[in-house]
Formats: sequence, structure tokens, C-alpha cells
Amino acid sequence: MKSINLFFFIATLSLIYGCSSNKQADEKSNISLKNDMTVRDDFQSYFDSCGVEGSIAIYAIESQKWIVSDTVGLVIETLPASTFKIINLLIALETTTIKDENEIVKWVGSTDTVKYGYRPEIYHDMSVKEAFELSAGWVFVELAKKMGKDTYKKYLTESKYGNNNLTQTEADFWNFGDFAISPKNQVEFLHALYDDKLPFSKRNIDIVKRVMITDQTEEYTIRAKTGWTRENNTNTGWWTGYIETKKGTYIFATRLLQDRKMNRSDFGSCRKEITKKVFKDLGIIEQNASR
Repeated sequence: MKSINLFFFIATLSLIYGCSSNKQADEKSNISLKNDMTVRDDFQSYFDSCGVEGSIAIYAIESQKWIVSDTVGLVIETLPASTFKIINLLIALETTTIKDENEIVKWVGSTDTVKYGYRPEIYHDMSVKEAFELSAGWVFVELAKKMGKDTYKKYLTESKYGNNNLTQTEADFWNFGDFAISPKNQVEFLHALYDDKLPFSKRNIDIVKRVMITDQTEEYTIRAKTGWTRENNTNTGWWTGYIETKKGTYIFATRLLQDRKMNRSDFGSCRKEITKKVFKDLGIIEQNASR
């Protein structure tokens, strides 16, 4: 896997962004790269086994420590894909584009199956909550059309989320174009969400936190969102969120990169599988916890 062009893509980006990204990233949040950091390059074996390049960044809230698989991928920005639905839902609620997560959005009648794939199970009227859970992109595209780019620029700037490049002409700039965010910035944003320190009402933040729940056991709760875009002949996959355990709370951002020529059927499942393997290695969840 190391021989694919993505390796050179990452290396090139690190030269372009490496010196400035650390400074810019630190300015976006009070979580500094100067905080205690452990680099676990052994985690790369999990990405290798899935046939992908990738990075995972974890921030332990109580100890204020970073655990990362590498320091290069940590600050490189790429499209957020559907992880953007977290802030997208916040903005839609805050602007009263929707009144709550149960508001129904009418099916638009058609969608671009070349861009988004063929998913007939989501082609119907649905609540925003269901759209978030099923990652029904068409719902959030319709909301984006109502809100407009100026609204996004305002809240993205105030939330210190991404590079604020919204030059993509179509509504879904989070899947296509030059809008981008790094794993570190994802963690910063999610930390602010966890602490209720974003420019959104407590009511709306609480709604989003409820909708984000993906895993809940007696031992832990995970609030997160997956993402996957195929822009520029590259599979870019994410799983971002935070896990609350009896031991503490950990913010995480896992990103996978794969040349589309190397397509593997397990790309989607690898996002969560890699993350949970790391959680087990770190003792965040028990080794015998279900996948």
C-alpha cells in the first residue's frame, strides 16, 4: 500500500501545509499540539491491513493528552464528507431552517446516482434525524440550498471549522470541491461541541448530541458520524466523534485514504473497525467488547 500515489500525495501536502498548519490549527482551539502527545506508529498496521493510508487522532479530555498514529496526517486537510452533517445539523437548527430533528423533508424525486451511488432505501420522505442516521445526503443538500453559502461562512468561521473555502458551485461543498478539514481540526470542533462552547444554543447542541449516538452499552456511549466521498479518484473515509466511558471521555477522528483503483469492499467497515481496535489497544474499551 505504501507504493500507491496517495503516499506521495500526503508527502506533498505535508510540505505545503506542514509549517503553517500547526500554527493555524493551534489558533483554532485551546487544544494545542504542545499538549502531551504520544505517537503510536504501530497503529499503522491496522490501516495497512485494510489496504489504505490513514491517520487516527485521539484527545483524552481528562488527561489533556493526544494519542496519534502519525503527525503528518494529523494536520493535512481533506473533504469532510458526511461528517459535516454534525455541524450542518447545528446550523440548520440554529437558523430555524428546521424546527427540530423530527422535521420531515419531502423526497425531491431524483438524485445523481453517479455522484452518490444508488441507494433506493433512502429515496422517500424522511425526518432529519433519520437522514443523519442513514447518511441520506440528499436531505442535507436540500437544507443547504435553503441556508446558502453566506450562512455557512458565518457559522464555519465562528466555529473554527475547516478552511472556509466554499468555492464549489453546487450546494454539497463538503463532498466535492476545495473545502477541507484536518483530523486535528475535527477533534478541536468535537471538543468544543462536547464542552457546549460552539456558537449554537444549548437546546440545539443537545439535539445534535442525541442524534449522534451510534453505540451505547453499559460500559460506553459513542456519539459520532461516518463520512465517505469519492472525489478526485480517491476514497476519503472518516469516523469522527467522541466516546464516553467510566474511565473518561475521548475525542477521536479517524480518516482513511484509498486510491479508487485499489477499491476494496471493506473500505466502509474499516473506518469503525480500525477505530475500535485502537480503542481496545488503549484500554478505552474492553478487549472482548463487540465490534
